[in-house]
Amino acid sequence: MRSTRRTPRRTTLRTAAVVVGAAAVLAVPVGSAFADSSAGAPGAPVAPVAPVVVRLADGAVAKVYKTGPNHFEADIFAGSTKLDTLVSRGGGVAYGRSDGLRVVLQPNGGVTSWMEGGEKSRPKPKAVAPAPVRVVMPDGRIAKLAADGAAGAGAGGERAVISLPDGEVLGAIDLRHPSAVRDGWTYKLVRDGERVKFVVIDGRGGGSGWVYDFGSGKLVETYGAGAGSGGLR
Repeated sequence: MRSTRRTPRRTTLRTAAVVVGAAAVLAVPVGSAFADSSAGAPGAPVAPVAPVVVRLADGAVAKVYKTGPNHFEADIFAGSTKLDTLVSRGGGVAYGRSDGLRVVLQPNGGVTSWMEGGEKSRPKPKAVAPAPVRVVMPDGRIAKLAADGAAGAGAGGERAVISLPDGEVLGAIDLRHPSAVRDGWTYKLVRDGERVKFVVIDGRGGGSGWVYDFGSGKLVETYGAGAGSGGLR
């Protein structure tokens, strides 16, 4: 059985984070584990929450805290020595390594660990697809924009599901069937280089249009008299 005793020379835990999306999630340095956890006004105290303790493959432990929506942090200890903090925020998967120990903090707060040499028989963590982006369109309807692998997305890639505010689904489009018309309104997916845009056109209002970035759902362009000032926003 491997000894769990560590020396200061061998207790450095290197951390890295993998994120699905544009922003990278980096490991938080020791001592700053709760820097982003306050949901109230600046300086508001954070109520203490008992951690979930997970025993790791080499006998070390991870103390897991939920510090905010989609935000988990795991303090890694070897005995009384704190090695580091892994951070999973916004759907990111955080990885840590110390000696032969590998640790993974999942976006739901789950922790897995294993020793190097046994990786071939261990299933790799699955990539977590981002949740669909919700867009409230000028006609009052809702578009949910989902990337490949996300809930509601097909195997063909980007997909937009059009529905009424009460949730009734009116239809869906993807890059293979990129356009649909409903009550004079046209909904389209348009590829622009490596990006995909979601376009809404008011056919009854002189062809006014609104263009949204697919990944973020942000309005990036308008045109026509009925779309406001028009031009790039």
